[in-house]
Amino acid sequence: MAKDKRSYKVRNWAAYNQALINRGKITLWIDQEAKDKWWAKKRKKNGRPFIYSDEAILCLLMIKAVYRLAYRPLQGFCQSLFEILHDEQRVPCYTQICRRASRLGQQVKKLSRKQPTDLVFDSTGLKVYGEGEWKVRKHGRGKRRTWRKFHIAMCPDSHEVMLFEVTDKDESDGRVMPELLELAPSSVTRVYGDGAYDTQTCYRAILGHGAEAVIPPRRNGICRDEIYFKSRTKALKIIAALGDDSAARTLWKKLCGYHRRSLVEATFSRFKRLLGDRLWSTKPGSIRSEIYAKCLALNRMTNVGMPKGVMV
Repeated sequence: MAKDKRSYKVRNWAAYNQALINRGKITLWIDQEAKDKWWAKKRKKNGRPFIYSDEAILCLLMIKAVYRLAYRPLQGFCQSLFEILHDEQRVPCYTQICRRASRLGQQVKKLSRKQPTDLVFDSTGLKVYGEGEWKVRKHGRGKRRTWRKFHIAMCPDSHEVMLFEVTDKDESDGRVMPELLELAPSSVTRVYGDGAYDTQTCYRAILGHGAEAVIPPRRNGICRDEIYFKSRTKALKIIAALGDDSAARTLWKKLCGYHRRSLVEATFSRFKRLLGDRLWSTKPGSIRSEIYAKCLALNRMTNVGMPKGVMV
């Protein structure tokens, strides 16, 4: 039996429409705070000191991601922008931006200062090398196709990306979650994930963080006595009491609020539509800094304004 597809209507069109317009304003990306932190602080270290701060490089990387510019056009774009504004702010050379970007990826800071109570984990693929969809469909898949796996933990309330990690395409989701959870704020009390996170390692990490796991157990799963499997055993017993079939699993998802996990799919969709599903960078450090800048840009767009829907 086919499910009825629910329809939603945006009820804050005026505010959301203005938010979409504001996303294109250059002042959203180069604000007064970025200009105040443009120059690097003097440090007593050997070697030539940096002229531009990490905040300045990160600001340029966000502009690069939003407007989808290569490094050389990025330098020219920002130089001409400051000239038009009669601003004496200098712009680093494209080679310096590229070098600093690879180092910046090694010291990623927090994406958000908020203290969420819920986190949703998932992953998707981002292409480094490879043909487009048209070529693959018409002539078949080539050999030189390279992907990176992009793992995130997002807040279902604010829709912000809170944590991220980049791994090889074959890395399992269950191995990455404990590493990200170590960086999560202590305010997190519920962790959502799909069946890929139904592993002993994930349940141990979630319990160690003092949170509750909302993860669908596998169909042939059995109840375990270990304390870290408490939430999993509870889910198995509820599903068994409801009939232990597909309808029972669907009802369990409604009862525990598992539907919130779908918000991470919407986040990935927004990420790829707004910032692209391909990576410009090829080196590990540069890839990490590129994704870091894209996550910050996506969070900034989110904070400007999001649609509020009502079911019709």
